[in-house]
Amino acid sequence: MKVSRLSLGSWHLPLTGETDETGIHLVDVDLFKRVVAKAVDLGINFFDTANMYHGAMDLADPSHAGNAEKILGEVLSGYDRESLVVATKVFFKMAGHPNGGGLSRKHIRWQIRESLNRLRTSYVDLYFLHWPDPETPLEESLETLADLVRWGLIDYAGLSNFDPMDISFAAEYSKDLHLPLVAIQEPYNLFQRETERDKFWLAKNYGLAVMSYSPLAQGVLTGKYVGGIPAGSRGSYPTEMRDRLLTPEDLEASAQLVEMAKEKGITAAQLALAWMLKVGEEWGITVIPIVGATKISHLEDDVAALDVKLTGDDMKRLDEISRRARVNFQITYRKSGRRPRALRRRFLLRIRAILFCFVLFCFVLFCFVLFCFTSFHFPLSLSLVLP
Repeated sequence: MKVSRLSLGSWHLPLTGETDETGIHLVDVDLFKRVVAKAVDLGINFFDTANMYHGAMDLADPSHAGNAEKILGEVLSGYDRESLVVATKVFFKMAGHPNGGGLSRKHIRWQIRESLNRLRTSYVDLYFLHWPDPETPLEESLETLADLVRWGLIDYAGLSNFDPMDISFAAEYSKDLHLPLVAIQEPYNLFQRETERDKFWLAKNYGLAVMSYSPLAQGVLTGKYVGGIPAGSRGSYPTEMRDRLLTPEDLEASAQLVEMAKEKGITAAQLALAWMLKVGEEWGITVIPIVGATKISHLEDDVAALDVKLTGDDMKRLDEISRRARVNFQITYRKSGRRPRALRRRFLLRIRAILFCFVLFCFVLFCFVLFCFTSFHFPLSLSLVLP
C-alpha cells in the first residue's frame, strides 16, 4: 500500500467559533472540506482519525465521540474511495455499558461496524489498536483483527501507544496469524523523542512504518505560542496541553527554532517536519507525520516541508535545540493483557532454546576434544610401541 509522505489528521478540526448546548465547540465542516480538497490537490491521500475523536475536544465523552469520523466520512464521500487511504482506531469508551470500550473481541467487532457506518465506507485501509487494554489478552485482539482482514473489513493493522515489548510480541504473533501488522502510531516530534529511543529499532527490525501524531507538538513547534496563546488554538482549550508543552524551556527552544528557520528562509513548521523526515531517512524507516490543519495556509506550509533539504550541521543544531526543551510529561507504557497459557508457552520455548544451545555447545566441545586427542596423542603412543 502506497501512502503520501504526510497524513492529514482529524483530532483537531477547524472551528466555527460557536458551541453546542453542552459548551463544546462546533466544527466548521465547510472549511474542513476545503482543507481536504487542497490536501488531495497537493498529493495527500492518507487520512487519519479515530472512533473517539470529536474534532474539538481533547478526550471526547461517549456522547460526543465519533464526530470526527462522521465529518471525515461526509467529506471523503465525494472522492474515489480506492484513491484514498483511511486509518482509524479502536479502544476508548464509546458507551456506558461494560463492553463499551477496550480491545475485547466483542468491542472491536462492534466498533469496526460503527466506524464503517460513520466513515461511509465498506472497509478501512489501516485499523489501529489505539491503546493497550490490560484486561484483554493481546492475543485475542490480534486474532480479532486477523478475522477482520479475512472478512474484508480492514486491509492492514497497526498499534498505537503500546509498550515496546508488546509491539515485539504482537509482530511475532501476527506472523502466525498471517495478520499484516504494518505500522505503529506514536507521539513524536523535535521536543518529544522517546519514540525514537524506544521504538525506532522495532520499526526497523519488523518493517513497521511510524506514524507520528503531534509532529509539531500541538503547534508549539510553529512558534505561534512564543508571544502568548492565540484564541481558538489547540492551547486554548486542553489545559493538559498547556501544562505539558508550554513550559518556559519549550517556549525558549521554540523561539530558537523560529530563528533558525528564518535564517534558512522557511517556517518553523517546515523545519520541524523536515527534521522528522530526515531522521526517518537516517534510520532507514518510514516516518509519516500526521498534520492537522485548521487553515488551508497551514496545510500548504506543511506540504512545503517535503522540499526542504537539511545538512548534517543543520541536524546537529536541531539536536541542540531539542536538548534545551523540557516537556512536562514522561511517557509510561501500559502493559497489555496476555493469556497465561501463551506466557507459559513462551517461557517453555525459551527454556528449550537454552537447553538446545547448551547441548549443542557440549557436542561441539566433545568433538573438538576428540579431534585434538586423535590428532596428537595417538601418533605419539604408536611411535613408542612400534620400536
